[in-house]
Amino acid sequence: MTRVKICGITNKEDALLAVGLGAHALGFVFAESPRKVSPDQALEIISELPPFTTTVGVFVNQPAADVQSIARYCNLDAVQLHGDETVEYCRELQVKTIKAFRMRNYSEIEEWLFGENEYEAAALLEPSNNVAAYLVDAYVKGQHGGTGLHLNWELVRNLESSKPLILAGGLNPENVALAIRAVQPYAVDVSSGIELRAGKKDERKLREFMKVVSECGRLDM
Repeated sequence: MTRVKICGITNKEDALLAVGLGAHALGFVFAESPRKVSPDQALEIISELPPFTTTVGVFVNQPAADVQSIARYCNLDAVQLHGDETVEYCRELQVKTIKAFRMRNYSEIEEWLFGENEYEAAALLEPSNNVAAYLVDAYVKGQHGGTGLHLNWELVRNLESSKPLILAGGLNPENVALAIRAVQPYAVDVSSGIELRAGKKDERKLREFMKVVSECGRLDM
């Protein structure tokens, strides 16, 4: 079954609802965003979660020491990097890392992983660099995620990667089945597509999203 990460969690009610409906991971945004939470807010929510819930902190171009400090304080299982973080930066982190790419065209990520930056591409594929998965999101100039804009799935349909691929970018209950069928990702990541407003989830949309993903698993797409 395709795994689900519910991102932009800002309150305990949404967190517990998401986990109760079967979400595998919850995302807490520590970068500038309408969904930003403080470490204290995140810790308060995380302390109420049941066991086996994966918690992920979302960061953008923040000092590695700050990322590590917040990860330890909040007991995060992983961090998700949405900025211009380098391979060397990822090596500094002592926590499991998800590296996000905002895709404009196929060649950009292809060059990053396999092309012009050959040394960095090889380093990204090494287990020692802490990068456990790649996340692909839609490109919006000046924004690092959570835009709700749809990612062109053709850009990632044939992407070869030795790491699990997490699909984001404008997912919602109406299109997530098509996205899973097109890309067959390890996981899907949703935030604005199931919201009433920034930072507050819509229970109906969240339930429907989880139902659709679950049905995709039963259909073995």
